[in-house]
Amino acid sequence: MVNWAARDGFVTPSASSDEDHRRHTRHLTGVRGETFAYWYLRRHGYVMVCRNFRAPGVKGEIDLIGFDGPTLAFVEVKTRTSQPEHSALPEDAVTPLPEDAVTMDKRRFLPRMARQFLVDRRLNDVNWRYDVLAIESSSGSRPIVRLHKGAFTDR
Repeated sequence: MVNWAARDGFVTPSASSDEDHRRHTRHLTGVRGETFAYWYLRRHGYVMVCRNFRAPGVKGEIDLIGFDGPTLAFVEVKTRTSQPEHSALPEDAVTPLPEDAVTMDKRRFLPRMARQFLVDRRLNDVNWRYDVLAIESSSGSRPIVRLHKGAFTDR
């Protein structure tokens, strides 16, 4: 069912170049990517326990949190779409990968949120890690998914 829903990618066709419309389209792409990631991870054995976790006083959110066996995974989802007909990049330009969007800032804030999640739920003796799920979607084709388990560490 997940593959059927994503068979044509996550891109919503758009003729308008209005900034609000583009922002809304990016938001929809992100929501669709996170939903796809949720079902993708469930299909691969994760038991999801939380979506879009925010810690008070900390910038950002953790997209997905779930157990991969005995290990708790804090998953950052990055979705990128490509629309060649609307691309402002030259043909020979190297397009950055979705994983590249997990910046040093995100790597600094994510551990603070993760520690808050662990403290709030009194999960003292649980093994945990940070995963990155990268989704590349182009209009009219199935998404390409890469799961990076243990993508980075704060220890």
